[in-house]
Amino acid sequence: MARLAFFSRVSLESLAMNPITIQNPDEILSLLADVALRGKGFTTESLLDRVLDEGFTEPIYFNANGEDPDAFYKGQPNAWAIYQVREWKRVLTVSGGPGKERRVQITETP
Repeated sequence: MARLAFFSRVSLESLAMNPITIQNPDEILSLLADVALRGKGFTTESLLDRVLDEGFTEPIYFNANGEDPDAFYKGQPNAWAIYQVREWKRVLTVSGGPGKERRVQITETP
């Protein structure tokens, strides 16, 4: 019974990641270093590595939303499912989610 009382006080919403938008390059790079993606499709132990490999060295915009049980932020599961990193006209999008194969797409805006 005590176990049920303990779990009833834990809010499930507190376990989910809230959508986030960042427009500071240093903060963006710092956050990306703490994101690990596992599961099906694209995986990495540090999303920062992929972003830098693609030439995004001074991102000006970052947005993340959704929830993915195979995405981790600072070692905690259920991080964001969709990530967008913009550096001027280039946008890197990582999309996934529960039961979906994660993929990476790079586009250039006009």
